[in-house]
Amino acid sequence: MKNRWRNKALGYCFILPAVIYMLVFIGYPIVYNWVISFQDATALTLRNTNRAFIGLENYRNIFADRTFIAAIAHTFIYTIGCLVIQFVLGFLFAIFFAKDFKLSKTIRGLVVISWMLPVTVTALVFKFMFSQDSGIINTILMNLHIIKEPVGWLLQGGTAMWVLIIANSWVGIPFNMLLLTTGINNISKDIYEAAEIDGATKTQQLFKITIPLLKPTIMSVLVLGFVLTFKVFDLVYVMTGGGPVDATEVLSTYSYKLSFQLFHFGEGSAAANVLFVCLFIVALIYLKTTTNEES
Repeated sequence: MKNRWRNKALGYCFILPAVIYMLVFIGYPIVYNWVISFQDATALTLRNTNRAFIGLENYRNIFADRTFIAAIAHTFIYTIGCLVIQFVLGFLFAIFFAKDFKLSKTIRGLVVISWMLPVTVTALVFKFMFSQDSGIINTILMNLHIIKEPVGWLLQGGTAMWVLIIANSWVGIPFNMLLLTTGINNISKDIYEAAEIDGATKTQQLFKITIPLLKPTIMSVLVLGFVLTFKVFDLVYVMTGGGPVDATEVLSTYSYKLSFQLFHFGEGSAAANVLFVCLFIVALIYLKTTTNEES
C-alpha cells in the first residue's frame, strides 16, 4: 500500500507543473473572459474592480451587429472550404505516399515544410504572390493570356476569401497527409492480400477496407482540422485584416478589433466566447462519436 501511494504521489508531482501551467495560462484567462463578457468593460472601466454588471447586454449588442453575423458566416465558409480541400488532397497524397517507392520519404519530408513554416511567413508569401501590382500569380496568368490585366485578388470580396482558403490549405494538406498516411500504414497488408485473392478491385479495397478502417483517424483529422481552422487569426489578420470591407472578417479578428482597436473589451470577450462555444460543441460531438465507436 505504501509503495502504491508513493507511486501515485510521484505521478501527481510529475503532472503538477502542467496542471499549474494550464490553470494559470489557460484556465484563468477563460474564466476572466467569461466574467468581463457580462460586465461594462471598456478602456475607461477595465481597471476598476467594481465594474457594472450588465448581464447579456454585450451579447445582445454583438448579435445585433451585422458584421458579427457576417463574421460567423465567413468563419464557417472559410473552415468548410479549407477542410474539404485539405482532406481531399491530403487523403490522395496519403494514398500515394503510402506506396513503397524510392523517394517517398524524401518527397514527403519536403511537402511537410509548408506545415512547419510560421503562419505569418506563409501569409506574407501568399500576400505577395496574389498582390495586384507585382504578384507572380497575375504575371503567370497574364503570360498564359488567361487574364488581360492584373487582378486585385485581395482587394475584392469575392476573391479574397478564396485566396485565404488556398493559403491555409497549403499549410493544412501536409498535416492531413501525415496523419492519414500513418493510419493507412497501420492497416494490415494481409487484409489487402485476402481481398485481392477474393477478386476485389483497387476501388473496392479503397471503399470497403481503407476508408472504413480509417474512420477513427478520419474523425480525428477532421475535428483537429476544424478546431485549428475555425480559430484562425494570424493568417487572416496578416493577409487581409478582415477586409476588404469586412469581406473576410472572421470571429477571431472581429473579437480582436472590438477589444484592442475599439476597446470594447466586454463585447470582444462575448464574441470570443461565441467562438469558444462553437469549438466546445464540436469537441463534445467528437467525444460522443469516439465513445460510441469504442463501445
